[in-house]
Amino acid sequence: MSYVYVTRRERFNAAHRMFNPDWSDEKNLEVYGKCSNPLWHGHNYELYVTIKGHIKPELGYLLNLTDLSRIIREQVINLMDHKNLNLEVDFLKGKVMSSENITVAIWEKLSPYIRALGAELHCIRLVETENNIVEYYGE
Repeated sequence: MSYVYVTRRERFNAAHRMFNPDWSDEKNLEVYGKCSNPLWHGHNYELYVTIKGHIKPELGYLLNLTDLSRIIREQVINLMDHKNLNLEVDFLKGKVMSSENITVAIWEKLSPYIRALGAELHCIRLVETENNIVEYYGE
């Protein structure tokens, strides 16, 4: 039986600063530009979580989307929404706050919960702006 893929979209707003603490403000500005503003900047993020698995014949679907939404909200959205990602989100501590690092951290946070629901995580897609999008497939 082939896999089916199901995607859930969630949204959150958050502030962050792109910077490497081992560098001077001047070096951070040179590398990260205005995204290294010491007074932060923010985004209206869109998070797409795609899972894969087999349709459960007795249910007619892979996973109850209410359960999927609950897990995403409990494990990610509630921890990140209207927060400073650099300072307030434990599972992001110590990382340069790039969209790439955020996306991988979300994967790592969600993956065991998705498996516990009887599915596999296929892709995390994080839309930072209409022009900047990161996808991670756990590779």
